Amino acid sequence: MTPSSFQKRISASASTERDLTKQVEPAGDARDLALFGKAALEGLGLGALAAKLTVTWNSRMRSTAGLAYPNTSQIVLNPKLRGFGWAEVERTLLHELAHLVAHHRCGRRRISPHGPEWRRACTDLGMDNEARCHDLPLPRRKMARRFVYQCPSCATKVERVRLFRRPAACLKCCQTHCGGRYDKRFNLTRVLQQELPLD
Repeated sequence: MTPSSFQKRISASASTERDLTKQVEPAGDARDLALFGKAALEGLGLGALAAKLTVTWNSRMRSTAGLAYPNTSQIVLNPKLRGFGWAEVERTLLHELAHLVAHHRCGRRRISPHGPEWRRACTDLGMDNEARCHDLPLPRRKMARRFVYQCPSCATKVERVRLFRRPAACLKCCQTHCGGRYDKRFNLTRVLQQELPLD
C-alpha cells in the first residue's frame, strides 16, 4: 500500500473533517496524524483500536523517533521528525501503529517488540521491509552505565544503564551449555565497579 492510498482513505473516512487529500505539512498537527492512523487501522478492520488511538508530539524526546503505548493506544512522536518531511513522519507513525496492531491482535500474550507479529503488522500497513530502528541523524544522549553484572561461570561483564527487572542469565554460557535456553546457574549477579578485576 502506498502512502497516497492511505491519504485517500483518510479523506473517505473524514468527510466531515477538513479535506486531507492534500499532504499534511511536515508540521502537521497531531489531529491530522491521528486521522491518518485511524484510517489505516479501519482499513485493516480494527475499528475498535482506531476509536481509541491518540497521537501526540513530545518535545522532550531526543534520539527516539516515536513510541507506541499498547495499553493506552497512544503514539508519541518526536517533533524533530518534522524537519525530515512528511514521508518520515508518516513512516514513523506507521512503524508505531504496527506495534499497536501487533499487541492488539495478540491480546495479553507477551510478544517481542520487533518479532513476527510486528513484521506481519508492518506488511499489512504496506511496509514490507521496515527496519526495527531508524537511522535518522537525531542527537544521541550518552548515558552512564552505572550498573555492572558478572556471570558466575565465565566472568563476562555486562554494563547497564538500568538495573535488570528480572533475573537475566549469561547468553554465552546459556548458548554453550544449554542450547540457548535460560539456565539460572548462569544468572548475572550485580557487582560494584571497584570489585571488578583489571583486564
